[in-house]
Amino acid sequence: MREARDLTPTLHALGRVLRLRGSIEAGLPPLPLADLEVLRQVLDSPGVGVGSLAQELGMHASNVSTTVRGLVAQGLIRRQPDPHDRRAVQLFPTMAATQGMAMIEQAWAEIFADSLATLSRDERAALSAAAPALRALASALRAQRSTPHE
Repeated sequence: MREARDLTPTLHALGRVLRLRGSIEAGLPPLPLADLEVLRQVLDSPGVGVGSLAQELGMHASNVSTTVRGLVAQGLIRRQPDPHDRRAVQLFPTMAATQGMAMIEQAWAEIFADSLATLSRDERAALSAAAPALRALASALRAQRSTPHE
């Protein structure tokens, strides 16, 4: 439990820095957290439906629908009827979303590179070595989520 208490605030702070600075550093309008999460998931899983998206993100379907409407209005997501169920829609990123996220990810990399350069060689090596464990932790956290929440 002590490890979790030590690590959690640090990981949260890192995520916050990325969310707040990524869009701005990329020269794009900032996106609210929910918009960024939905957009990232649609980019990772083109053709996903709202229900699956809500489940993956642990959000209520109505909140995801509202977020999707906003992203459609901004030209970042397009809806397409599901070829297997015409009552459902699939969500796809637009070229603007793909390009915008690439710009944000480049800004994130630059933010990290600048900060990593201030660390010692040993600290940088420790962070690089921790990447697989952090990916496994993220996967475990996603798998652990069992009920939707906001």
